[in-house]
Amino acid sequence: MSDLSYHGFAIDAETALALLQWQSEMGADEPCLDAPINRYDEARAEATARAAEKAARAVASADPGTTPLAATPRPAGPDPVARAQTLAAGAQTLADLAAAQDSFDGLDLKKGARSFCFADGNAKARVMIIGEAPGEEEDIQGRPFVGRAGQLLDRMFAAIGLARDQVDAEKALYITNVLPWRPTGNRTPEPAEIAMMLPFLERHVELAAPDLIVLMGNTPCQAALGRAGILRLRGNWQTAFGRPALPMTHPAYLLRTPLAKREAWADLLSLKARLDG
Repeated sequence: MSDLSYHGFAIDAETALALLQWQSEMGADEPCLDAPINRYDEARAEATARAAEKAARAVASADPGTTPLAATPRPAGPDPVARAQTLAAGAQTLADLAAAQDSFDGLDLKKGARSFCFADGNAKARVMIIGEAPGEEEDIQGRPFVGRAGQLLDRMFAAIGLARDQVDAEKALYITNVLPWRPTGNRTPEPAEIAMMLPFLERHVELAAPDLIVLMGNTPCQAALGRAGILRLRGNWQTAFGRPALPMTHPAYLLRTPLAKREAWADLLSLKARLDG
């Protein structure tokens, strides 16, 4: 293969692929869109606001008669968590909830996501799996847990007779995430983002009404239990949203740490015992 050009420098195909992978890891997963989007507008606005506040404080310190900017009344905007609570409470069905959550504009990361990933599987399943957020492949397909980690998840639960495509609720899985939109670069969701999505997640569990919940990783534990530390929590049954919940290590962690699959198998057996019991 002939060499390519990058900013006027000749590079080979292997280097070009490495550059493409690096850009993908930084969140540049779309080569083009139908219309240009300036993703720095908000950052610039925040920088301008900080500069204005700093300047106002400087003036106030020089002139004691000047009211500092921090003390100047500002118009109060809508509370995004309260807005989420209102939307979630108004949903009477899972379809209503999906439409309400999709209409929520409080999360800035929604602007950079390709798809809204609400749920997958049988909503009548006895077991509901809650993950963190969509990844790159999930963002493309609009379904949770369909990438490499999702394929491992399917094999794990198939080993105890459960599957997302099962019609029988006794053998089915229902899968969702704390966040329905992909964070740029697959970063960990921030506490404020989790707080905004929590009312939707609580209502989601209430409407699906599973017998058991599986919390896949730290973010679901943070959302449902108010604490993280999955390596300490895993395998120990908890109560989340008024239902028995089992924290488990995320399949992505198992892909990186194959030795942890032994503990994951023990957790699956514990889940099966609860179902059988």
